Amino acid sequence: MPGNFKLLYHLPPAGLWPNRRERPSIFGNVKLTDYLKSNYVEIGLKADSKEDLLDGVLKLADKNPHVLDAAKMRAAVLEREKIMSTGVGKNFAIPHGKTDAVDDIVLAFATTAEPVDYGSMDNEPVRLVLLLVSKENLVSQRLKLLSRASKVMNSEAARNALLSAKTPDEVITIFNQEEERIGE
Repeated sequence: MPGNFKLLYHLPPAGLWPNRRERPSIFGNVKLTDYLKSNYVEIGLKADSKEDLLDGVLKLADKNPHVLDAAKMRAAVLEREKIMSTGVGKNFAIPHGKTDAVDDIVLAFATTAEPVDYGSMDNEPVRLVLLLVSKENLVSQRLKLLSRASKVMNSEAARNALLSAKTPDEVITIFNQEEERIGE
């Protein structure tokens, strides 16, 4: 009967979830800056190749206490990269992976000292890289953060501001401003 349905399950109130990041995204807006902090940001990362760049940003992420196994995290990101380049264009790459080597979502960001050949979809070198690694069961949050990153990086003004940033704190401020601009 149309319109006549039973709710087969219900979710506990938001306050009952042990970790706010594990609760479904219907309870709130998931933002990049919830996870990206200045100590996981590097300005002018030196890299001569895609592999150097991935190693550099993975090393940044390894500072995060939510990383349980750096080698396994690296393997998950490299495995995903084999499927298809995460160089999405406009000088931006978003390497990502899902693994039990982390116990939450882990983000790291870098600008490069020089353009890096990354095998991007538009054949342009990469200057901006945002790494996203998450627990396998955080599907909704991971997808939402990938979408938000794409929306931020679609803005030429945001990309230029990030490339001009002089400090990690300035990068965080830019991400905050852009996330406010794009909203939910």
